[in-house]
Amino acid sequence: MENQKLPNATISLVLAILSLIGCCCTSGIGGVILSGIALFLTNKDEKTYAENPELYSNFSQVKTAKIIAIISLVLSVIILGIYIYLLSTGQYEEMMSQYMEMIEEMQQNQ
Repeated sequence: MENQKLPNATISLVLAILSLIGCCCTSGIGGVILSGIALFLTNKDEKTYAENPELYSNFSQVKTAKIIAIISLVLSVIILGIYIYLLSTGQYEEMMSQYMEMIEEMQQNQ
């Protein structure tokens, strides 16, 4: 009998990679959400694989997705924590005003 593919392996890998990108582009929120979904799907596939391991052939893809999702989740939580800290201390507004001043200077120099 031919080996089957685990049902959520590909989508969990895609979500894990997108969560790695999302942790940097969305202040950590997108990374937390996408990596959480990816971890849920990998855990589901791990249970399916544990029931009948000789039936499936792409378990290494599930392990890779889980590793990427865990790394992304850790990075996202760190970035989200920094973002919340900056907002709560008022440093975020100061940082944004300095950023806007730099942009205006660059536009005037062109």
